[in-house]
Amino acid sequence: MAEELRNENSKLKRINLLGVPVDVCNPGDMDEVILEILAKPGTKQIVFLSVWDLLKGRKKKKNFSKYLHSADLILPVSKSIIWGAKFLKKTVPVRYNPFSAVIAILSVMEYHYKSLFLLGGRKKALQKAESNLRSTLQNLQIVGRYVGYYSKDIEKDVVQAIYKASPSLVIVSDGIKEKKLWAYNRRNNFASSIFLYYKDCIGIFSDRVKRVSEKTFERGLEIWAEIFKNPLKIFLIFPYLRYIILVFWYRLFKKNS
Repeated sequence: MAEELRNENSKLKRINLLGVPVDVCNPGDMDEVILEILAKPGTKQIVFLSVWDLLKGRKKKKNFSKYLHSADLILPVSKSIIWGAKFLKKTVPVRYNPFSAVIAILSVMEYHYKSLFLLGGRKKALQKAESNLRSTLQNLQIVGRYVGYYSKDIEKDVVQAIYKASPSLVIVSDGIKEKKLWAYNRRNNFASSIFLYYKDCIGIFSDRVKRVSEKTFERGLEIWAEIFKNPLKIFLIFPYLRYIILVFWYRLFKKNS
């Protein structure tokens, strides 16, 4: 699949990396890109793409692949994705720190007096996150919130609350079982909102979770911080090695892909 512009006037360029879409979005164009997405009808998705997400997205018949291919903005967060694009001689995308990208997106929302709905986290963390956001981004309208870890019988209430609030942006955080796929699987139940999943978002905004340092992120070592917190994540190394092998395979045998 050839690299191509999303449309003639778009600031985004979408490349194909191992059969998975990745967007090239310059930080200076973020304002225009977000407004362009907001202007689209229906449910929209912003994705923070890790190398493990990329591997999941290669399974064409799975929902995750459909989710990625339908997303409106796919920002790479893994250093290895940048390396893969360079090695395969693609247009090299900008790598984003997820939390820094969230701040940039929220800044655009505030500047244009848009609205926000927070979904996820425990009750006290969610309340603190909302309070901190209100004091920091005073022109951003927070039109609703709903805690995560809710029981299945409350699901309809959550969907209805978001539908009625009709926010510009919904941040989905921890405590939502389907994670990135939550909004995609319910995309026909919402009017016109952007959905963004970032697990640690509520935790960081509530000062309960420490964000990865810029130095650690720049070096591509954030996975080791995750492994330190949860040693079982050491097994993520195996799919990472598969990714490396795939990149070399594409370089040797699929030069036009």
